[in-house]
Amino acid sequence: MDSHTNVEENNIESLYEESLLRIERGDIKQGRVIAIKNDGVVVDIGYKSEGLVPINEFSESELANLKEGDCFEVFIEKMDEQGGIILSKTRAYRIRAWERLNEIFNKGLQVEGTVIERTKGGLFVDIMGIRAFLPASQVDLKTIRNLDSFIGQVVPLKVLKINQPKGFVFSNKATEAPLIVSRRQVIEEEKLRKKEEVFKKISEGGLIRGTVKNITDYGVFVDIGSVDGLLHISDISWRKVNHPSEFFKVGQEDEFVVLKFDRETEKVTLGYKQKKPDPWLTVESKYTAGTTVKGKVVSIVDYGVFVELEEGLEGLVHLSELDWAPRPKHPSKYVSLGNEVEVLILSVKKDERRLSLSIKQLKPKPWELVIKKYKPGDRVTGRVKTLTDFGAFIRLPEGVDGLIHISDISWTKHIKHPSEVLRKNQKVEAQVLSIDPERERIALGIKQLSPDPWESEIPSKFKLGAEFIGKVLKKTEYGIFVELEGEVEGLVYTSEIDNSQDIIEGGEIPVRIIKLNLEERKIGLSMKNIKRREV
Repeated sequence: MDSHTNVEENNIESLYEESLLRIERGDIKQGRVIAIKNDGVVVDIGYKSEGLVPINEFSESELANLKEGDCFEVFIEKMDEQGGIILSKTRAYRIRAWERLNEIFNKGLQVEGTVIERTKGGLFVDIMGIRAFLPASQVDLKTIRNLDSFIGQVVPLKVLKINQPKGFVFSNKATEAPLIVSRRQVIEEEKLRKKEEVFKKISEGGLIRGTVKNITDYGVFVDIGSVDGLLHISDISWRKVNHPSEFFKVGQEDEFVVLKFDRETEKVTLGYKQKKPDPWLTVESKYTAGTTVKGKVVSIVDYGVFVELEEGLEGLVHLSELDWAPRPKHPSKYVSLGNEVEVLILSVKKDERRLSLSIKQLKPKPWELVIKKYKPGDRVTGRVKTLTDFGAFIRLPEGVDGLIHISDISWTKHIKHPSEVLRKNQKVEAQVLSIDPERERIALGIKQLSPDPWESEIPSKFKLGAEFIGKVLKKTEYGIFVELEGEVEGLVYTSEIDNSQDIIEGGEIPVRIIKLNLEERKIGLSMKNIKRREV
């Protein structure tokens, strides 16, 4: 070996020794793949130095895609006596990961992690190859019962606490994680951020879009973006609202008016009806007394019917304004909910927010029809409406009631109460006796439908001294009422009763006419001095 060769070898050794001086155990260097062998990957880390990364630090997929020239950071594990350098790609990655996590923690930044396992009290999460513990209380704002549903998910997290191991030595199979993280804090911060964005948009009197979140008896809760606004039932519509569900459904999106906003308490009061003007402000210019309009029946109560003329503008048709009948039926007998009806405006009271309406006054007055249609002597047909001690009220087709006095029911029978002859709702025929339009009264009679027997038949058929077999109707203190020939009644005076006879109501007795008063329409009878007749 010549001197020139010795000098060159000395120079190479000198450079190698110099490069080794620049490399220390624990350093992290940028490496470039120069060869892939069975036992590891040869990496050039500069300074004319090469090292070996064990093959087990690469996954199958990484090896399949690895090629010469690829670069990555490596950790200087050790240098052997022969000058060989053992490198670790995994440890370099973890050290850099810790550096990044410390930076994230110190700056309060977010980091993503993959949920890998369920454990007692929470979940284990992989963050850049480092095992972190996510307590169950930090998973969400509300309690999550099925934590297993998160396994495999990539979730945003905030680092709450770092317990960095000495020398960065740890295992992903450790029972304790060096990181404590929170997903809940991320959600809270996002909610706060969105809330601030919403607050910038909220202004009293302005419009804001929202989604119906919940419906109660007293109103609607609306999600307007991380903030809930309350729409009270009284602010839903200018019309009467029985329940908010008549107007809204959960999940429905709509636009609302901001009525009031308190930033400190974060309370937002919303309105919906305020999107339209109050119809009562212009009611007097649109509706005047005496005009006829159409509306929809929106409510039926015992005392009348509420009719909506336009949204939020309702008027009352009182029970007394539904029908001309003296005693109107229940309002539900005249109209149904949703019916379109024509009404007459009686009065408009803007300050009291009241409209008085009428249906009956758009119909002819029954008495006007009666006056035109009937005159004394006409025959009419109606139904018995009411029975009283003094007579029966008959409802005529025109809706008015005529009175049949008890004395006008029969020419000949002694009637103590109309129920002896008539029953409620019975259809009867009668004659008009008189009409008094001013007092709205019409008198009717049943007996007048046939000739008065006291003027024709009775004088010729029932004469003084004539004897009959009569039917006992009633026994009284002053005598016995007896029916003769099924036509007329007579009275057996107390003094003229034959006590030897067996007298029972419904039975028959022989009688003789001893008195006939055509003016008073009375027949006096006696049971005495009668010729022998079989009873």
